[in-house]
Formats: sequence, C-alpha cells, structure tokens
Amino acid sequence: MSRRPKSQPDKTAQKYWSGDVTSKSDALDLEEGVFTFDSPGRIAQSLKRSAEASNRRKGTAYQSAMSMLNFYINRAGKNLPDDRKQVLESAKDELRKAFGRD
Repeated sequence: MSRRPKSQPDKTAQKYWSGDVTSKSDALDLEEGVFTFDSPGRIAQSLKRSAEASNRRKGTAYQSAMSMLNFYINRAGKNLPDDRKQVLESAKDELRKAFGRD
C-alpha cells in the first residue's frame, strides 16, 4: 500500500477549504466522537472542556466551542439527518447554559 507524502494534502483538503481546516486546525483537541453523542448536554460539556483546556485558541473558550459546533453542523449541511441536527442544535443551547450565557 503506497502512502502519499506528508507534504501533499489529501483530496478533501485540496477540494474544499473546510477539509483543509479539518485536517490542519489544531485550535481544539476534541474528544473522540464528540459530535456523535446522543446527549446535547454531553456534547456541550465535552466542547467546553476542550475549549477551556486549549491554549491555542484565538477567542474566548465560549467562542471556540460554539464555533467548532457551528462548523460541524455547517460542514455536514444537507447530509445531516434531521434527528441528528436537532441534537446538535440543542447542544448549542446547552453550551450557552454551560458558559452562563442563556
């Protein structure tokens, strides 16, 4: 099996800016599978922990966490099933509560 050189971006990163962000961004170290959790509260708490632990973010922890959640929702776009989108949208409300911004 041949491997592509590290300096050569993968096809997704070449075709879409969002693929580049996903493959190169190191603003937050996210918990594995965070966006697949069934509980909006669990998603929010995981994003909050990741954002507060990061020292590489440019904005506040709240901005970074909400931004990552919005990025995921927008990147999935029309391929995101309605029930999944509802969970992720509810996670936004939970995130606001977690940061005392409700």
